[in-house]
Amino acid sequence: MRSYHVDSGAGIDGLAVREHPDPAPGPGQALVAVRAASLSFRDLMVLRGDYLLPVKPDVVPVADGAGLVVAVGSGVTAVRVGDRVAGNVFPSWREGPFDLQHLAQLGGSLDGMLTELALLDADSLVPVPAHLSFAEAATLPCAAVTAWNALTGDGEGLRAGQTLLTLGSGGVSLFALQFGKALGARVIATTSSPDKARRLLELGADEVVDYRAVPDWAGRVRELTDGRGADRVVDVAGGLEQSLRAVRVAGHVACVGFVAESAPPLDPRALFRSGATVRAVAVGSRAQFLEVNALVERHRIRPLLDRSFPFDRAVEAFRHYASGAAFGKVTIDVPA
Repeated sequence: MRSYHVDSGAGIDGLAVREHPDPAPGPGQALVAVRAASLSFRDLMVLRGDYLLPVKPDVVPVADGAGLVVAVGSGVTAVRVGDRVAGNVFPSWREGPFDLQHLAQLGGSLDGMLTELALLDADSLVPVPAHLSFAEAATLPCAAVTAWNALTGDGEGLRAGQTLLTLGSGGVSLFALQFGKALGARVIATTSSPDKARRLLELGADEVVDYRAVPDWAGRVRELTDGRGADRVVDVAGGLEQSLRAVRVAGHVACVGFVAESAPPLDPRALFRSGATVRAVAVGSRAQFLEVNALVERHRIRPLLDRSFPFDRAVEAFRHYASGAAFGKVTIDVPA
Protein backbone atom coordinates (compact mmCIF):
# COMPACT_ATOMS: atom_id res chain seq x y z
CA MET A 1 0.00 0.00 0.00
CA ARG A 2 1.01 3.63 -0.51
CA SER A 3 0.52 6.58 1.82
CA TYR A 4 1.47 10.24 1.77
CA HIS A 5 3.42 11.55 4.76
CA VAL A 6 4.41 15.01 5.95
CA ASP A 7 5.79 16.80 8.98
CA SER A 8 3.74 19.74 10.21
CA GLY A 9 5.32 22.94 8.94
CA ALA A 10 7.01 21.26 5.96
CA GLY A 11 4.49 22.76 3.54
CA ILE A 12 3.11 21.28 0.36
CA ASP A 13 6.62 20.54 -0.87
CA GLY A 14 7.11 18.32 2.19
CA LEU A 15 4.50 15.79 1.03
CA ALA A 16 6.09 12.44 0.18
CA VAL A 17 4.54 9.14 -0.84
CA ARG A 18 5.90 5.87 0.57
CA GLU A 19 5.11 2.18 0.37
CA HIS A 20 4.23 0.05 3.41
CA PRO A 21 3.10 -3.52 4.09
CA ASP A 22 -0.68 -3.80 4.10
CA PRO A 23 -1.91 -3.46 7.71
CA ALA A 24 -4.20 -5.94 9.45
CA PRO A 25 -7.03 -4.76 11.71
CA GLY A 26 -6.78 -5.48 15.42
CA PRO A 27 -9.65 -5.83 17.89
CA GLY A 28 -12.28 -3.15 17.31
CA GLN A 29 -10.64 -1.92 14.10
CA ALA A 30 -11.68 -1.89 10.45
CA LEU A 31 -9.42 -1.72 7.42
CA VAL A 32 -10.83 0.71 4.85
CA ALA A 33 -9.72 0.82 1.22
CA VAL A 34 -9.89 4.57 0.67
CA ARG A 35 -11.51 5.51 -2.63
CA ALA A 36 -11.46 9.31 -2.27
CA ALA A 37 -10.05 11.98 0.03
CA SER A 38 -11.15 15.61 0.26
CA LEU A 39 -9.15 18.69 1.21
CA SER A 40 -10.16 21.20 3.89
CA PHE A 41 -8.56 24.35 5.24
CA ARG A 42 -7.37 22.49 8.34
CA ASP A 43 -5.19 20.31 6.08
CA LEU A 44 -3.40 23.41 4.80
CA MET A 45 -2.89 24.54 8.40
CA VAL A 46 -1.30 21.19 9.24
CA LEU A 47 1.13 21.57 6.34
CA ARG A 48 1.90 25.19 7.23
CA GLY A 49 2.51 24.34 10.86
CA ASP A 50 -0.18 26.60 12.35
CA TYR A 51 -2.87 24.04 13.13
CA LEU A 52 -4.12 24.60 16.68
CA LEU A 53 -4.27 20.93 17.72
CA PRO A 54 -1.38 18.46 18.10
CA VAL A 55 0.10 16.92 14.97
CA LYS A 56 2.30 13.85 15.20
CA PRO A 57 5.58 13.64 13.25
CA ASP A 58 5.45 12.04 9.81
CA VAL A 59 1.67 12.07 9.82
CA VAL A 60 -0.50 10.70 7.00
CA PRO A 61 -2.42 13.93 6.27
CA VAL A 62 -6.03 14.76 5.36
CA ALA A 63 -8.95 14.22 7.73
CA ASP A 64 -11.65 13.58 5.12
CA GLY A 65 -12.07 10.37 3.17
CA ALA A 66 -14.46 7.61 2.17
CA GLY A 67 -14.02 4.04 1.02
CA LEU A 68 -14.86 0.35 1.39
CA VAL A 69 -14.41 -1.83 4.45
CA VAL A 70 -12.14 -4.69 3.31
CA ALA A 71 -11.40 -6.37 6.66
CA VAL A 72 -12.48 -6.16 10.30
CA GLY A 73 -10.85 -7.17 13.56
CA SER A 74 -12.28 -9.27 16.36
CA GLY A 75 -15.32 -7.93 18.19
CA VAL A 76 -16.41 -5.62 15.37
CA THR A 77 -20.18 -5.47 14.83
CA ALA A 78 -20.64 -1.85 13.71
CA VAL A 79 -19.51 -2.46 10.10
CA ARG A 80 -19.08 -5.38 7.74
CA VAL A 81 -16.78 -6.11 4.82
CA GLY A 82 -18.16 -4.35 1.74
CA ASP A 83 -19.75 -1.42 3.62
CA ARG A 84 -19.25 2.03 2.11
CA VAL A 85 -18.08 4.27 4.95
CA ALA A 86 -16.48 7.57 5.90
CA GLY A 87 -14.34 8.29 8.94
CA ASN A 88 -15.28 10.76 11.68
CA VAL A 89 -12.61 13.46 12.06
CA PHE A 90 -12.57 13.07 15.88
CA PRO A 91 -12.98 9.27 16.14
CA SER A 92 -13.74 9.09 19.87
CA TRP A 93 -16.30 11.94 19.81
CA ARG A 94 -19.46 9.87 19.49
CA GLU A 95 -22.07 12.27 20.90
CA GLY A 96 -22.64 15.11 23.33
CA PRO A 97 -20.35 18.09 23.94
CA PHE A 98 -16.70 18.10 22.96
CA ASP A 99 -14.16 17.32 25.67
CA LEU A 100 -10.37 17.02 25.91
CA GLN A 101 -10.69 13.24 25.87
CA HIS A 102 -11.81 13.54 22.23
CA LEU A 103 -8.83 15.60 21.11
CA ALA A 104 -7.27 12.93 18.84
CA GLN A 105 -8.10 13.69 15.22
CA LEU A 106 -7.49 12.13 11.80
CA GLY A 107 -4.75 13.80 9.79
CA GLY A 108 -3.33 15.37 12.95
CA SER A 109 -2.49 13.40 16.05
CA LEU A 110 -3.74 10.30 14.18
CA ASP A 111 -2.87 9.19 10.65
CA GLY A 112 -5.39 10.46 8.12
CA MET A 113 -6.98 9.48 4.84
CA LEU A 114 -4.42 10.30 2.12
CA THR A 115 -3.59 6.63 1.84
CA GLU A 116 -4.70 3.54 -0.02
CA LEU A 117 -5.57 1.63 3.17
CA ALA A 118 -6.66 3.26 6.44
CA LEU A 119 -6.82 1.43 9.77
CA LEU A 120 -9.69 3.01 11.72
CA ASP A 121 -11.75 2.52 14.86
CA ALA A 122 -14.78 0.60 13.54
CA ASP A 123 -17.20 2.30 15.95
CA SER A 124 -16.23 5.73 14.62
CA LEU A 125 -17.22 5.00 11.03
CA VAL A 126 -20.44 6.23 9.45
CA PRO A 127 -22.26 4.83 6.40
CA VAL A 128 -22.06 6.69 3.10
CA PRO A 129 -25.38 8.03 1.73
CA ALA A 130 -26.42 5.68 -1.07
CA HIS A 131 -26.85 8.37 -3.76
CA LEU A 132 -23.36 9.83 -3.29
CA SER A 133 -20.16 8.86 -5.06
CA PHE A 134 -17.07 8.21 -2.94
CA ALA A 135 -15.72 11.63 -3.95
CA GLU A 136 -18.94 13.33 -2.82
CA ALA A 137 -19.04 11.34 0.42
CA ALA A 138 -15.42 12.23 1.15
CA THR A 139 -16.38 15.92 1.39
CA LEU A 140 -18.72 15.43 4.36
CA PRO A 141 -16.62 14.64 7.48
CA CYS A 142 -15.10 18.07 8.11
CA ALA A 143 -16.94 20.77 6.15
CA ALA A 144 -20.47 19.34 6.17
CA VAL A 145 -20.42 18.26 9.82
CA THR A 146 -18.97 21.65 10.82
CA ALA A 147 -21.73 23.44 8.90
CA TRP A 148 -24.39 21.29 10.56
CA ASN A 149 -22.92 21.90 14.01
CA ALA A 150 -22.89 25.64 13.27
CA LEU A 151 -26.59 25.56 12.35
CA THR A 152 -27.93 23.18 14.98
CA GLY A 153 -25.32 22.44 17.66
CA ASP A 154 -26.48 25.04 20.16
CA GLY A 155 -29.59 23.05 21.02
CA GLU A 156 -32.01 25.55 19.48
CA GLY A 157 -31.13 25.16 15.82
CA LEU A 158 -31.97 27.05 12.64
CA ARG A 159 -35.71 27.05 11.97
CA ALA A 160 -37.82 27.44 8.84
CA GLY A 161 -38.49 31.08 8.04
CA GLN A 162 -35.40 32.38 9.81
CA THR A 163 -32.58 34.21 8.02
CA LEU A 164 -29.13 32.67 7.77
CA LEU A 165 -26.02 34.63 6.76
CA THR A 166 -23.07 32.69 5.33
CA LEU A 167 -19.70 34.28 4.61
CA GLY A 168 -17.76 33.45 1.45
CA SER A 169 -17.84 30.35 -0.73
CA GLY A 170 -15.61 27.87 1.09
CA GLY A 171 -16.68 24.33 1.85
CA VAL A 172 -18.38 25.06 5.19
CA SER A 173 -20.25 28.05 3.77
CA LEU A 174 -21.51 26.13 0.75
CA PHE A 175 -22.79 23.29 2.93
CA ALA A 176 -24.38 25.80 5.31
CA LEU A 177 -26.20 27.35 2.34
CA GLN A 178 -27.45 23.95 1.13
CA PHE A 179 -28.47 22.81 4.62
CA GLY A 180 -30.08 26.15 5.41
CA LYS A 181 -32.29 25.95 2.34
CA ALA A 182 -33.18 22.34 3.15
CA LEU A 183 -34.30 23.51 6.61
CA GLY A 184 -36.51 26.21 5.08
CA ALA A 185 -34.42 29.25 5.91
CA ARG A 186 -33.80 32.39 3.88
CA VAL A 187 -30.08 32.48 3.08
CA ILE A 188 -28.00 35.59 2.48
CA ALA A 189 -24.44 34.93 1.33
CA THR A 190 -21.41 37.18 0.97
CA THR A 191 -18.79 36.74 -1.70
CA SER A 192 -15.99 38.54 -3.52
CA SER A 193 -16.99 38.62 -7.19
CA PRO A 194 -19.99 38.79 -9.55
CA ASP A 195 -19.15 35.31 -10.91
CA LYS A 196 -19.22 33.75 -7.45
CA ALA A 197 -22.39 35.68 -6.68
CA ARG A 198 -24.05 34.15 -9.73
CA ARG A 199 -23.01 30.65 -8.69
CA LEU A 200 -24.24 31.15 -5.13
CA LEU A 201 -27.61 32.26 -6.45
CA GLU A 202 -27.72 29.17 -8.67
CA LEU A 203 -27.00 27.04 -5.60
CA GLY A 204 -30.02 28.53 -3.84
CA ALA A 205 -28.94 31.71 -2.05
CA ASP A 206 -31.81 34.22 -1.79
CA GLU A 207 -29.53 37.26 -1.71
CA VAL A 208 -25.79 37.75 -2.27
CA VAL A 209 -23.67 40.68 -1.08
CA ASP A 210 -20.35 41.35 -2.80
CA TYR A 211 -18.16 42.46 0.11
CA ARG A 212 -15.59 44.03 -2.22
CA ALA A 213 -18.22 46.22 -3.84
CA VAL A 214 -19.98 46.76 -0.49
CA PRO A 215 -17.34 46.84 2.29
CA ASP A 216 -20.06 47.50 4.87
CA TRP A 217 -21.68 44.15 4.16
CA ALA A 218 -23.15 44.03 7.66
CA GLY A 219 -25.06 47.20 6.93
CA ARG A 220 -26.36 45.71 3.68
CA VAL A 221 -27.52 42.58 5.55
CA ARG A 222 -29.45 44.83 7.92
CA GLU A 223 -31.08 46.55 4.94
CA LEU A 224 -32.05 43.18 3.46
CA THR A 225 -33.65 42.17 6.77
CA ASP A 226 -35.55 45.46 7.34
CA GLY A 227 -33.09 46.48 10.05
CA ARG A 228 -33.55 43.32 12.11
CA GLY A 229 -30.41 41.41 11.18
CA ALA A 230 -29.83 37.74 10.40
CA ASP A 231 -30.96 35.15 12.94
CA ARG A 232 -27.74 33.19 12.49
CA VAL A 233 -24.31 33.92 11.04
CA VAL A 234 -21.77 31.30 10.01
CA ASP A 235 -18.48 33.20 10.26
CA VAL A 236 -15.63 31.31 8.62
CA ALA A 237 -13.28 34.29 8.36
CA GLY A 238 -13.03 35.55 11.93
CA GLY A 239 -14.55 38.95 11.12
CA LEU A 240 -16.64 38.91 14.26
CA GLU A 241 -17.03 42.69 14.51
CA GLN A 242 -19.14 42.86 11.32
CA SER A 243 -20.86 39.54 12.06
CA LEU A 244 -22.08 40.98 15.37
CA ARG A 245 -23.41 44.02 13.51
CA ALA A 246 -25.17 41.78 11.00
CA VAL A 247 -26.86 39.44 13.50
CA ARG A 248 -30.16 40.22 15.20
CA VAL A 249 -30.45 41.00 18.88
CA ALA A 250 -29.95 37.74 20.83
CA GLY A 251 -29.04 35.96 17.61
CA HIS A 252 -26.32 33.36 17.10
CA VAL A 253 -22.86 33.67 15.55
CA ALA A 254 -21.00 30.42 14.88
CA CYS A 255 -17.28 31.18 14.70
CA VAL A 256 -16.00 28.39 12.48
CA GLY A 257 -12.50 29.64 11.74
CA PHE A 258 -10.27 32.50 10.69
CA VAL A 259 -8.25 33.31 7.60
CA ALA A 260 -5.79 35.90 8.88
CA GLU A 261 -2.83 35.22 11.18
CA SER A 262 -4.05 37.97 13.48
CA ALA A 263 -7.16 40.06 13.93
CA PRO A 264 -8.01 43.29 15.72
CA PRO A 265 -9.23 42.78 19.30
CA LEU A 266 -12.97 42.37 19.69
CA ASP A 267 -14.55 45.26 21.57
CA PRO A 268 -16.70 43.77 24.37
CA ARG A 269 -19.19 46.55 23.70
CA ALA A 270 -19.95 44.91 20.36
CA LEU A 271 -20.98 41.76 22.22
CA PHE A 272 -23.26 43.66 24.57
CA ARG A 273 -24.79 45.73 21.77
CA SER A 274 -25.74 42.59 19.86
CA GLY A 275 -26.74 40.44 22.82
CA ALA A 276 -25.73 37.55 20.56
CA THR A 277 -24.30 34.18 21.43
CA VAL A 278 -20.86 33.63 19.86
CA ARG A 279 -19.94 29.95 19.74
CA ALA A 280 -16.69 28.44 18.51
CA VAL A 281 -17.39 25.43 16.31
CA ALA A 282 -14.90 22.69 15.45
CA VAL A 283 -16.37 19.90 13.30
CA GLY A 284 -18.76 17.68 15.29
CA SER A 285 -19.58 14.30 16.78
CA ARG A 286 -20.41 11.02 15.10
CA ALA A 287 -24.05 11.56 16.13
CA GLN A 288 -24.05 14.89 14.27
CA PHE A 289 -22.43 13.19 11.26
CA LEU A 290 -25.34 10.72 11.20
CA GLU A 291 -27.76 13.67 11.30
CA VAL A 292 -25.94 15.18 8.31
CA ASN A 293 -26.29 11.92 6.39
CA ALA A 294 -30.00 11.75 7.19
CA LEU A 295 -30.55 15.31 5.88
CA VAL A 296 -28.42 14.67 2.78
CA GLU A 297 -30.38 11.50 2.00
CA ARG A 298 -33.80 13.01 2.72
CA HIS A 299 -33.24 16.04 0.48
CA ARG A 300 -30.98 14.27 -2.05
CA ILE A 301 -28.32 16.92 -1.46
CA ARG A 302 -25.19 16.59 -3.56
CA PRO A 303 -21.96 18.26 -2.39
CA LEU A 304 -20.51 20.75 -4.83
CA LEU A 305 -17.27 19.42 -6.35
CA ASP A 306 -14.74 21.74 -7.95
CA ARG A 307 -12.09 19.37 -9.27
CA SER A 308 -10.75 15.88 -8.66
CA PHE A 309 -7.10 14.80 -8.92
CA PRO A 310 -5.58 11.31 -9.13
CA PHE A 311 -3.67 9.97 -6.12
CA ASP A 312 -0.31 10.42 -7.85
CA ARG A 313 -1.07 14.15 -8.26
CA ALA A 314 -2.03 14.90 -4.66
CA VAL A 315 0.56 17.66 -4.44
CA GLU A 316 -1.09 19.37 -7.41
CA ALA A 317 -4.46 19.02 -5.67
CA PHE A 318 -3.07 20.82 -2.60
CA ARG A 319 -1.64 23.59 -4.76
CA HIS A 320 -4.96 24.09 -6.54
CA TYR A 321 -6.82 24.19 -3.24
CA ALA A 322 -4.30 26.58 -1.66
CA SER A 323 -4.64 28.97 -4.62
CA GLY A 324 -8.17 29.86 -3.53
CA ALA A 325 -9.46 29.34 -7.07
CA ALA A 326 -11.73 26.42 -6.19
CA PHE A 327 -15.49 26.84 -5.95
CA GLY A 328 -16.57 23.65 -4.24
CA LYS A 329 -14.54 20.81 -2.79
CA VAL A 330 -11.21 19.56 -4.15
CA THR A 331 -10.93 15.77 -3.98
CA ILE A 332 -8.28 13.14 -4.60
CA ASP A 333 -9.23 9.82 -6.19
CA VAL A 334 -7.49 6.77 -4.73
CA PRO A 335 -7.07 3.81 -7.11
CA ALA A 336 -8.83 0.54 -6.33
